[in-house]
Amino acid sequence: MKIVFDLDGTLIDSAPDINAAGNAVLVAEGLPGVSLAQTRSFIGNGAGVYVKRLEGAVADRHDPARVERMRARFAAEYETAHALTRLYPGVEDALATLRADGWRFGLCTNKPIAPTRTVLAHFGWSDLFEQVIGGDSLPVHKPDPAPLHAVIGAMGGGPVLYVGDSEVDAGTAQAARVPFALFTQGYRKTPVARIPHDRAFDDWTEFPAVVRALMGG
Repeated sequence: MKIVFDLDGTLIDSAPDINAAGNAVLVAEGLPGVSLAQTRSFIGNGAGVYVKRLEGAVADRHDPARVERMRARFAAEYETAHALTRLYPGVEDALATLRADGWRFGLCTNKPIAPTRTVLAHFGWSDLFEQVIGGDSLPVHKPDPAPLHAVIGAMGGGPVLYVGDSEVDAGTAQAARVPFALFTQGYRKTPVARIPHDRAFDDWTEFPAVVRALMGG
């Protein structure tokens, strides 16, 4: 009885902190900032891609040396950026209900592992997930299925449900051949009907029922 979760846009709304960290990087480079809406649209493929999208949104030309500086500064800013991050309403109760029912949890995110660990500690979740894979834990990241397979394998294999909020997560689940539950209030860029999923939900109070419908138990 295992559930593997994405993190940003699924369990937590971290976009305000990511936006603040990204804008600090842009200011240091003498570039204009981006909006929170832009940041939400840039999230999903890991920190490296996020920084490239930042530069592409505001710079008049691509500068590889600048991007490398931005990546290093963003990594430093991002590691402790959790003051503005919030849990989605209902997440804690849903997870408590499922744990009481015997479900085990893993985490598979494209967020780098260092800020993943710090934000989990911030919310008192350091021991909630049996296995945690970040976007830089392996040579590849989602939508490659290897990170999800790594979490599942470390948890002992067998049936598992993957839960995420985006096209990246849906592609990961498809590639890994596991059922997928889509949280629709996260950072997706595509209409729900066009994102492959087994169940969609927009309220975490609904999630235990989603799990029972898809996995039994």
